[in-house]
Amino acid sequence: MSLILAIESSCDETACAIIKDGNQILSNVVSSQIDTHKKYGGVVPEVASRLHVENITIVIEEAMESADVSMDDIDAIGFTLGPGLIGSLHVGNQAAKTLAMIYDKPLVPIHHISGHIYANKFVNDIEFPALALVISGGHTELVYMKEDYQFEILGTTNDDAIGEAYDKVARVLGLPYPGGPQIDKLAKTGKANYKLKIPKVEGKYDFSFSGLKSSVLQLIARIERSGEAVINADVAYAFQETALDSLIAKTCLAIEDYQPKHVLLAGGVAANSRLREKMGAVDKKYPNTKVTIPPIKYCTDNAAMIGASAEIAFNKGVRCTYNASSDSSMDLLSY
Repeated sequence: MSLILAIESSCDETACAIIKDGNQILSNVVSSQIDTHKKYGGVVPEVASRLHVENITIVIEEAMESADVSMDDIDAIGFTLGPGLIGSLHVGNQAAKTLAMIYDKPLVPIHHISGHIYANKFVNDIEFPALALVISGGHTELVYMKEDYQFEILGTTNDDAIGEAYDKVARVLGLPYPGGPQIDKLAKTGKANYKLKIPKVEGKYDFSFSGLKSSVLQLIARIERSGEAVINADVAYAFQETALDSLIAKTCLAIEDYQPKHVLLAGGVAANSRLREKMGAVDKKYPNTKVTIPPIKYCTDNAAMIGASAEIAFNKGVRCTYNASSDSSMDLLSY
């Protein structure tokens, strides 16, 4: 049995969790800053880091109390080393180091994206080889895994991540931050009256979303020039269908080429209801490939996912010293 205390602070959620044996959540406390950042239309790094400082001790204490454990019970401390906002990362980093130093616990540095991938362990065991579609405000990647903690990035975005594109299109439509849930909701009432093209890219498994945002702007301009009223719900529908079809097409291509046993959805955009429907169709299309979609509460940033990844890393002997520096652009490492 292993007990991991996990800390996540890469962006605007301050989180701590206690994870048993990699897939049992004894506690998972998240303090969200979303209401604060709504006023600014996006995350303000300086504000985020200050709020992390205010909340980090509170969430750690609450996670320990909720799990009914003491530091004597903890085997290791996992924390997000990167990537993310550097000021936010530093707060979690220093909290983890302080606990490790006081209580003489090993430190396990975790890549934020590996956490999102291993959130799927809360649904079922990961079968290898596996293919992960990682989608969030900062990432859009297809990651191939031959075995535990071996990552090969097959494709990535050439410009905007899909979550970033959602936020930008939401601003164009006058929708509040965060844009993803707003467009998802609005698109449910939309119809297929407008057409947008999937942006072309050179890389076989790569993505592009910046051009799609420009296409939305051009579409709205054409409609306005014609003297017609812009139907925002239909624009949202056209954007979402085009963006998600791009994700599905590249994922299916990778499935056919690599024949994974397991396909994993990961990241904040994995909470999108329409994408979850489309991934259900992928599951039916490839009966020999298992498709796992994590519960919505584990799609967005949380510490439980960091604990799930940390348990694997801990057993593989991954450690860091007190000199480990947070890395805002950290590469996804294999061990």
